[in-house]
Amino acid sequence: MSTVCLIPAAGAGTRLAAGRPKAFVDLVGQTILERAVRGVLDADVDAVVVAVPADLVSEAQALLPDCHVVVGGAERSASVRACITAATASFDVDVILIHDAARALTPPDLFRRVVDAVRAGAPAVIPGVPVTDTLKAVEPGGGGERVVATVDRSVLRAVQTPQGFAPDALARAHASGGHATDDAGLAEAAGIPVTVVPGDLMAFKITTEWDLRLARMLLESTGVR
Repeated sequence: MSTVCLIPAAGAGTRLAAGRPKAFVDLVGQTILERAVRGVLDADVDAVVVAVPADLVSEAQALLPDCHVVVGGAERSASVRACITAATASFDVDVILIHDAARALTPPDLFRRVVDAVRAGAPAVIPGVPVTDTLKAVEPGGGGERVVATVDRSVLRAVQTPQGFAPDALARAHASGGHATDDAGLAEAAGIPVTVVPGDLMAFKITTEWDLRLARMLLESTGVR
């Protein structure tokens, strides 16, 4: 039995506005996607399946010779399902991880923490970090927005990846063919219990130019190549 990590990386990354798909943007000498895969493999994951735009399959395969590359879909969930099909056809899997390429600095210990929780019996596992900002619920008001409530942040978690699943649970989550920004949301909708394990601040998502600058500074400050 093996652990397989799926990386849906077919998005355009329009918020980063880097002129090409976000996963292929440079991050201190390697692409964001290469950095993400490196973190996965450092966690002793057995195989990696990556979904990219059709016109970048050859480039991705050249960059990632140890990965299985497939054509992604227009929606994130479609890319995940393309990866699931490839993974289940090629490997005898007991844990499936789904990871955002944009969380390229995720430390290996976080992957191991999620895998251990799935193997301990949790059908779906997500890493999360406590919310530190005060949160307000608002509604439209005169000249702006009006606060209607202060949200109890003690019961909130900011969710990260990798998210881990038993193969049958992930199949149930995606059986409806629905779309979601996070696979745990599909699992919740299918009635599958989702367990939260401690996340890691280094698993932040590179979404904007500020995030990319932060990631570059962190790598350069540690001398990582």
